[in-house]
Amino acid sequence: MPRFSIIVPSHGVAGRLSQALDSVLAQSYGDFELIPVCDGPDAPAADVTAGYAERDTRVVPVHSPPSAGLAGARNAGAGAATGTYLLFLDGDDVLVPGALAALDARLAETGDVDVLYAEHERVPWWEGEPTNPAALLLPKTPEGAFAPDQVPQLTGVQLPAWSAAYRRAFLTDHRIHFPDGHFTDVGFGGLVALRAEKAAVLREVVVRHLVRRQGSRLSLPGEHHLQLLDQVELVLTRAAELGLHGERTVPLFDHLFTAVLKTAAHPRRLTTGRRAFFRRASRLYRRHRPAGFRTPAGSLGVQHRLLASGAHTAFRALRGANQAAVSVLQAVPRPQGLRTRLRYRRALRRPVDPNLAVYCAYWGRGYACNPAAIHAKARELAPHLRSVFLVEPDQAHTVPKDIEYAVIGSAKYWDVLARAKYLVNNANFADAVVKRAGSVHLSTQHGTPLKKMGVDQATYPVVAAATGSFAKLLARVDRWDYNLTSNRHSTEMWERAFPAAHETLEYGYPRNDVYYTATADDVARVRRELGVPEGKTAVLYAPTHRDYHTGFETGLDLEAFCEEAGEDVVVLLRAHYFYDQGRARNTGRIIDVTAHRSSEDVCLAADALITDYSSIMFDYANLDRPMVVYVDDWDVYRETRGVYFDLMELPPGPVARTPEELARVFRDGSWAGPESAAARAAFRERFCQFDDGRASERVVRRVLLGQPPEAIPPVIPLAERLPAPAATTLARS
Repeated sequence: MPRFSIIVPSHGVAGRLSQALDSVLAQSYGDFELIPVCDGPDAPAADVTAGYAERDTRVVPVHSPPSAGLAGARNAGAGAATGTYLLFLDGDDVLVPGALAALDARLAETGDVDVLYAEHERVPWWEGEPTNPAALLLPKTPEGAFAPDQVPQLTGVQLPAWSAAYRRAFLTDHRIHFPDGHFTDVGFGGLVALRAEKAAVLREVVVRHLVRRQGSRLSLPGEHHLQLLDQVELVLTRAAELGLHGERTVPLFDHLFTAVLKTAAHPRRLTTGRRAFFRRASRLYRRHRPAGFRTPAGSLGVQHRLLASGAHTAFRALRGANQAAVSVLQAVPRPQGLRTRLRYRRALRRPVDPNLAVYCAYWGRGYACNPAAIHAKARELAPHLRSVFLVEPDQAHTVPKDIEYAVIGSAKYWDVLARAKYLVNNANFADAVVKRAGSVHLSTQHGTPLKKMGVDQATYPVVAAATGSFAKLLARVDRWDYNLTSNRHSTEMWERAFPAAHETLEYGYPRNDVYYTATADDVARVRRELGVPEGKTAVLYAPTHRDYHTGFETGLDLEAFCEEAGEDVVVLLRAHYFYDQGRARNTGRIIDVTAHRSSEDVCLAADALITDYSSIMFDYANLDRPMVVYVDDWDVYRETRGVYFDLMELPPGPVARTPEELARVFRDGSWAGPESAAARAAFRERFCQFDDGRASERVVRRVLLGQPPEAIPPVIPLAERLPAPAATTLARS
């Protein structure tokens, strides 16, 4: 029997779950079992936990359906536990180093208490200065174990469930479990404190709790706040049944109704049902108010008296609900220009058009990327929708003739943005765009993140300066309803980089569908269009931009590379789109494809890829063609830009650090050898999880047609996918 069972619910926290599990497995004290609770075998967290279970026998995953909520997940974990003591850890929190050793040492001092309370830290989501609220909530206690009657201020209802260790036999004997619904920690903590015969306190931080940017679910508006009263009634009713004396019930009553009044006085928590909440709270107050309870002084005491008398109207006036209302004009961001602003405001007053979809890619650079692929599939599966693509004035000529578009900044642009039901972008819409009720915003992203993104850039000065206001960035992110990912790595990193309340769709990138649907004729056609000579090996060179460079620098003499690599090699040069000058710069065996509209076409034409840190490597991997990483500034890039993983430890093929090494890789054939293939296979296993040729269909059905998740086509296993053929493969055949 292990000393500790650590139960970790994982719903909605797949992006940070590995940090929680790692913090447990890294403990110096090893006598424990770790029980992650997943939604089901196909849930995002299930893959994460399965890998841990394979590597460590102490990891024992169990399942609990999302409908059971947090309480159900914790109860399922407790039911599977075999440890002497239970610890509950949220999936986006961590155990501090040495936590289990400290708990065990304290239990050795106090003996087997029913509950051992401990301190915890709250860390702001931007990793700011942590606080230790439990240090204030834990009153002075005896040095060793004590009976709860000795410390009546320790009611348990103010502390989260993960700020204590619980003796499993005690919970089982008294049939204590987490009550259903929201605010389950209040009910559970109160029941534990009421039935415990022996308790103790550890004055050390055990858990580091991450405060989410969007706040606790319990602080968000909604009818779930009514369930706080369920927990209050449960605890106070049990206290009455046990016949506790006033010294115990007075602080318990005070703590519970402090929480109740905080909710009742908060104008945005209860958007509806405030009067019903107040009336029920008033009845509970009168029914359970213990003898000897004295109302506090000041405004809080007035609130107590108004609640006791059921005076809702007076209570409303006291809390100043009317003053909390904010003018719509103050809350709504506005475009520049009086005429445009007035026009946009008028359009916002018109109904949302349920059949209007607006698309944009790369801040208006044209008909491209994931938005274009979704647009094309929507014309097939949702022909009733009117689709409008947004483009900059100098890119309007690039839009296919049968595609409706609006020039950014025009009157039509603001009209369609104001009224569209669906808004799809691979970057972000302008700050001035309002997220209307009933509209659906889909962020498709435009790559898999190797470099730090979003708020993770904040600690990199060069990048942060170029990014601008992170507050404005997060305001744009808050408009998202859905965010698209092509692999589990992206799911986890986007959750960190863009903390908000949107839903993640693990459907793959629609732009990558073509890598599985293109034919040999398509490959040959694209090569002719790009001017690739017949029989030549086309090597795509696609470096990313450097935040510490002011312009495009290849860092490589491409003509010299061609001479060294072999006479059959030609290079397709594709600079980052930041450096797109709109014209080709062909020289000798170098074919400049930077201005070509479709990066997917360019990848189809290439027999191999040379890149550095560009996200194109993750997309190109779907073609299962050779890749070579050329990095002459990895250390500088990693320190200046920041990365999410060490590319040198998991490259998609051979790594070259000098022009000579790069030429040798192609000259001796190792670019396409067995070691290259093995590296590529491992890379594809990790980063090509959801791209299978049907991503655009999944997105259209779920987002634009509103079909339920269970109706969406499943992802085809990687081993069963057949990528588009390469030209060299065709030639050999």
